[in-house]
Amino acid sequence: MGIQVISRDGQPEYAVVPWAQYQALLRAAGQPEHSVSESSPTPSAIPAATELPGLESLQPLREAKGLAIESLARTVGISPSYLAMIESGERVPDAAIRRSLAWELGVPGWRDAS
Repeated sequence: MGIQVISRDGQPEYAVVPWAQYQALLRAAGQPEHSVSESSPTPSAIPAATELPGLESLQPLREAKGLAIESLARTVGISPSYLAMIESGERVPDAAIRRSLAWELGVPGWRDAS
């Protein structure tokens, strides 16, 4: 199997497998196979970053949790200067960074957009 393991903080977090092998695993587990349309949301189904709730409140949320900018940036996997640019509105984070920020700050609207 051509499995790619993605780690975070030295621990395996995700396993990526080729599509055909994923379908075979589903069949072996007695689960229905997924079609491409089920697993790939249309771009219109994903809200734009500006529509996500609370992104403009990132700095107050971080401060309310007592997190230093360096600490949150390190946990999310970005530089403190990039996080500062996100907080100031100079940069819009991609979906992976929004998910990480959502997880760390407990903001469900960011978590859902991917």
